[in-house]
Amino acid sequence: MTTPASARKPSPAPGGPVPSPAARYAWYAGLLVLGVLVGTAGALVQAAWFPVGLLLGLLATAALFYGALRATGTQVAVVAAGGGWLLAVILLSFGRPEGDGVFAGGIGELLFLFGGMAAAVMCTTLSRLARPAP
Repeated sequence: MTTPASARKPSPAPGGPVPSPAARYAWYAGLLVLGVLVGTAGALVQAAWFPVGLLLGLLATAALFYGALRATGTQVAVVAAGGGWLLAVILLSFGRPEGDGVFAGGIGELLFLFGGMAAAVMCTTLSRLARPAP
């Protein structure tokens, strides 16, 4: 006897069973915090060791976004990580009333900002992994 299609369980994701909504939201919150941390670290490193630090910051940013996509299988995870990253970069670009700031306004800062945004867009538009057949 076969069961109707509406009564079948959803097929498992490549990494395991389909997570509950609470688990997905925990993943998204964790990726948001991780995005803030990677954005802050990248902003500090790219200015400290200019050519190598910029490359290191951009590689860490791209790895975060791609890892978020592959770990969860959804583009929403990339948006959560990218939102945290962008929040950190924007807040660090404001500076303080005394005139101190993380970003001095050179080409490295612009490359970090636009390169990180380009990595987020590329990872968001990548195709998702196909779920295996039941």
